[in-house]
Amino acid sequence: MILGMTTSTFTLLHVLISLAGIGSGFIVVFGWLAGRRLGAWNAIFLFTTVLTSATGFLFPIKEITPGIKVGVISLVLLALAILARYAFQLAGSWGRTYVVTAAMALYLNCFVGVVQAFEKVPALKALAPTQKEPPFLFAQLILLAIFVALTIVAAKRFSKVGPVAAERDSRRAA
Repeated sequence: MILGMTTSTFTLLHVLISLAGIGSGFIVVFGWLAGRRLGAWNAIFLFTTVLTSATGFLFPIKEITPGIKVGVISLVLLALAILARYAFQLAGSWGRTYVVTAAMALYLNCFVGVVQAFEKVPALKALAPTQKEPPFLFAQLILLAIFVALTIVAAKRFSKVGPVAAERDSRRAA
């Protein structure tokens, strides 16, 4: 039992929160690419992504796993993103700091999603049973390349949105 739920129910909740974080994260990234800040979607993304990492720590832990390490890194990135967004109001270089750290946190969620897919989907597990085989490595490399490209473009476009446009976009998205 975890938080009064069976492990399978808690796992389902954790997965649904993770998918909400990934989905809202992509909405936010596409907003950045369009030069919009989408205030409410950013809040949803940050909340669900923090919740994803936090709930990951509630599973029974016997040792430090790669998943725990990813969760810690994600929470550090999210702390920086939240500071950049809410404490420093995206002023100056904090806008790019926000885009980069938030995009990295989204990447880590997607990275874990690929790991889980190769563990749980029989066809993928057959292709890479130990996750050291070329199909798994190729999938992760493609994912990384996509996120590097998206982050670079988003950071450039996001920084061009002025405070008036940012405020208007936040009101419209709220």
